[in-house]
Amino acid sequence: MTPFQLSEELLEQVIVDIASQNDKALQTLFKEYHYADLAEIFDALQIEQAVYLFKLIDSEKTADMLTELDEDVRESILDALSSEEIATEINELDTDDAVDIVAELPMEIQKEVIDQISDTEHADDIRELLTYNENSAGGLMAKELVCVNQNWTVTRCVREMRVQAQEVTRVHSIYVVDDQNVLLGRLSLKDLLTANEKSKIASVYIPKVDYVQVDIDGEEVAKIMSKYDLEAIPVVNDSKQLVGRITIDDIVDLIKDEAEKDYQLAAGISSDVEADDSIIQLTKARLPWLVLGLIGGLGSVFILEGFESFMNHPSYKALFFFTPLIAAMAGNVGVQSSAIIVQGLANDVVKGSLLNRLLKEVGLGLINGGALALLVVLFGVATQQPTVVSLTIALSMLCVIIVSALIGTFVPIVLNRRGIDPAIATGPFITTSNDIFGIFLFFYIAKWLLV
Repeated sequence: MTPFQLSEELLEQVIVDIASQNDKALQTLFKEYHYADLAEIFDALQIEQAVYLFKLIDSEKTADMLTELDEDVRESILDALSSEEIATEINELDTDDAVDIVAELPMEIQKEVIDQISDTEHADDIRELLTYNENSAGGLMAKELVCVNQNWTVTRCVREMRVQAQEVTRVHSIYVVDDQNVLLGRLSLKDLLTANEKSKIASVYIPKVDYVQVDIDGEEVAKIMSKYDLEAIPVVNDSKQLVGRITIDDIVDLIKDEAEKDYQLAAGISSDVEADDSIIQLTKARLPWLVLGLIGGLGSVFILEGFESFMNHPSYKALFFFTPLIAAMAGNVGVQSSAIIVQGLANDVVKGSLLNRLLKEVGLGLINGGALALLVVLFGVATQQPTVVSLTIALSMLCVIIVSALIGTFVPIVLNRRGIDPAIATGPFITTSNDIFGIFLFFYIAKWLLV
């Protein structure tokens, strides 16, 4: 299968057909396109063109396409639709996707849309899912699933599954419950097909089944599904009653969103923004960290002023020219250490004693710092720099690298334990703080050794 690529020719043809209201040509053109490919085309159109085309295409396809559209484009299209038209689209979606769309609407429009959904059970399910935190298992789950009662015979089970499967896009698992809807286990399709038609499900189901509580955090769900290679996982309430299921596609979306957020935090962007957002939005997201960097830079200035008399000494002026090197090494080492720890925290592999973790970083800092310090000494020899100055710079760099590694390890772990996203420690925060510590240590050690 060749991946879809939006060409200039196709986009121009679509625009021309919309302008001439050639509805038949447009309907024929888009009949075979996947909804994800349609979303790519819609994102490239003007809003008026997108709305015209949206109302022209069958809702069975446009409903799924809504979930793939750029948020701003989706918002504009929904603003142009009536509550009844939105309800028609929502009626075609699985409950988890439907809730994602409805949740973006203003509160008064949400009620109007849900009230006009023709399938009352579907509407009730959406109302229920809206009550959960969007980042919890309840906020991620869908109500569509296949479950059977342990007291059913194999014959009745197959009959009931046929009915339920009509509402499920993809059957990942068959769950077994009792008369109170308490989750008991799962049913193997192979066991079902080979069992006697009169046998009870209680005699053939598998009691071992992984599940999550409805209020568990979405990232924890992702870790469980990743660890056990699950395509879907059932969700239960406090009474262990089956209330829904989470599928791998929702987890992939969650992981993608979290990765984008962490990447922006690491780059010093405090809120979720995109390249085409307004200047005001981009400024609000970026300026706070730039201010932090400015404060850190001013702090470095005051530190340097404190060593002004020392740097004016004729024998030690050369140290000034190594200041950017020390600051850069401090920032780089800190970012490296914090990035590894943040990644480990995300994958749940950072365990054990904090002291042991810090001792390990000290050992790593000694090795890396020693190697780099040796290179600095060799550079000093090659440039005929006084030996005592070269050794001072080398020792200072070794100490700075060790301290930066410790800060880069300690800070994200502490943030994580206090419920703060540790990804914040891989950005300007850690770089700026290590720059300040690095410069201070450099001149303090140099003054201590040389004066």
